[in-house]
Amino acid sequence: MNASGPLRVVAIGGGTGLSALLHGLKRYARPGPIRVNITAIVTVTDDGGSSGRLRRDFDVLPPGDIRNCLVALSEDEALLSRLFQYRFESGRGLKGHSFGNLFLTALTHITGDFAEAVKQSAEVLAVAGHIYPSTASNVVIEATLADGSTVCGETLISRSSQSIREIRLQPRRARPLAAALDAIRQADLITLGPGSLFTSVIPNLLVRGISGAVRDSPALKAYFVNLMWQPGETSRFLASDHVRAIHQHARGPLIDVAVMNSAVVRQATRRRYARHQAEPVVNDPDLIRGMGIDVVMENLLMDDKVVRHDPQAVAAIALKLARQGRRARKRRIEDAN
Repeated sequence: MNASGPLRVVAIGGGTGLSALLHGLKRYARPGPIRVNITAIVTVTDDGGSSGRLRRDFDVLPPGDIRNCLVALSEDEALLSRLFQYRFESGRGLKGHSFGNLFLTALTHITGDFAEAVKQSAEVLAVAGHIYPSTASNVVIEATLADGSTVCGETLISRSSQSIREIRLQPRRARPLAAALDAIRQADLITLGPGSLFTSVIPNLLVRGISGAVRDSPALKAYFVNLMWQPGETSRFLASDHVRAIHQHARGPLIDVAVMNSAVVRQATRRRYARHQAEPVVNDPDLIRGMGIDVVMENLLMDDKVVRHDPQAVAAIALKLARQGRRARKRRIEDAN
């Protein structure tokens, strides 16, 4: 167990929340007094938009969330990242696709392997870290809703007005990449979220072996609680409800620290979100502490009309937690000797 060198952070999730954390951490990946080795493990269950179309037409894993992570960690966020995020506005068969999604799809067919395509793309973009899909299997999410009905596919699950009782992967025996498991074993900090609970965070934990590897890792495990409800998915969820859902699907306790926002969302912004049946997640730190989980509460809001996590704020907290995880690893090594 290496307790020297760069701090090792493994970020598990998907969507814009994971990209925000990676974007903030990137500044610490460069040589300096503080150095962070970053690994992202990314969900591959998207079946909507450009990713869904490419998945159906070319039998590839959905590239969208991976593309966002590549851009977030890229050295050049000007031209190359703009190119990867460029979305075609017209053209038969091209309209709606992003260049990065097409690039990853083409490279998958050239290399014969999606994970290898991601690796090659990371080299093109000079990415500051490692990015792995949570599985190389072509998986979909299946959900059991509150009324007992079953819905299949991320898009339909996200649109459901019913609360979610449980989700699972099909096929259920999807396996992770060996490199991802190795990164989990060597981590000082493992983060979950921020991101959609049932469609970005939990699907990664359902890949065979990942929950167990996270639980067994000596790393500190931190969950970044969402700022707002996901209408239908997590309506009326308290912060503790998010934690319970993660532990339910991971088949046992997993989280050491819950990171929550202490800032108040502006009333004008709240009213705008309320029209879409979304409210800020209510924190219940005492209940979470009663679950044996430490609580960190900071201002995590980006100063914007859209409610988003501030990349620099979440990265600063991750850095502090990674240092805690590193100190705990060192103590274990000293005790073993």
